[in-house]
Amino acid sequence: MNAEHDSSDRITGTSINPVHNLIREKAIIMSGYGINSEMETRDALLRAGMDSDIVHINDLIAGRKHLSSYRLLVFPGGFSYGDDTGAGNAYANRIRNNLWKELKDFLARDNLVLGICNGFQVLVNLGIVPAFEKNYARDVALMPNRKGVLECRFVTIKPAADSLWTRDITSLSCPVAHGEGNFSCSDEILKRLREENMVAFTYCREDLSPAAGEYPYNPNGSREDIAGIISQDGKVLGLMPHPERAVEFVNLYNWPKQKELLKRAGKPLPDESMNMQLFRNIVRHFR
Repeated sequence: MNAEHDSSDRITGTSINPVHNLIREKAIIMSGYGINSEMETRDALLRAGMDSDIVHINDLIAGRKHLSSYRLLVFPGGFSYGDDTGAGNAYANRIRNNLWKELKDFLARDNLVLGICNGFQVLVNLGIVPAFEKNYARDVALMPNRKGVLECRFVTIKPAADSLWTRDITSLSCPVAHGEGNFSCSDEILKRLREENMVAFTYCREDLSPAAGEYPYNPNGSREDIAGIISQDGKVLGLMPHPERAVEFVNLYNWPKQKELLKRAGKPLPDESMNMQLFRNIVRHFR
């Protein structure tokens, strides 16, 4: 083992043993052409205490798997169908044309849905967020990044309102990897999102002060620094950054600096990043 990452320096016992502490409920993580974050998502959920199946969309359409067997539905990141007809659009159309009834039945029950990056784009195209009055309309959009290029960097985000998704989270440090993450909506929709506490996370600076639209803290130009929103009923979260890609402390871009600061302060090093709390919140909801 590398001396720079000696487990004796770190807090022990912070991770749930997934073999012995799994909850009964299971997640379904959608797969398909161009999706690329299934395994990271599954590992994060398993660490939190929830088992999952990675299921290709064709297997759902063919009836080999059924949404009714699961309690959490995850649309992970990637570039489904190459984003050829717009980010997340082709995948959303596949769902709407083949699985719409099953999906609405799933949403009507006490289940949760998580969409990360490309998954957020799928949710937006389906109208699953914000879903005012269960009206699945495209009320918001994720437009091309303001600079017109793919953004791959770490960002800091913080909760904007209390929800089952954000509890016990002060901030998350996550990678972004998207070309169309510029959250856009009308003034009327924005007002409703704010008034009904449906903005889940906003981009911010490392000191947690607002990004105020400034690049690179707000990497894509999103209105009011919005990085993620929830549905009106609170059961669906769409999020552009990737918490599942940095669940280990040593996944964080500045972990060597943080390690030195903690050691000089006489504090132990954590096994995992705060990003794991998002997945633990999901498991806590079902417990």
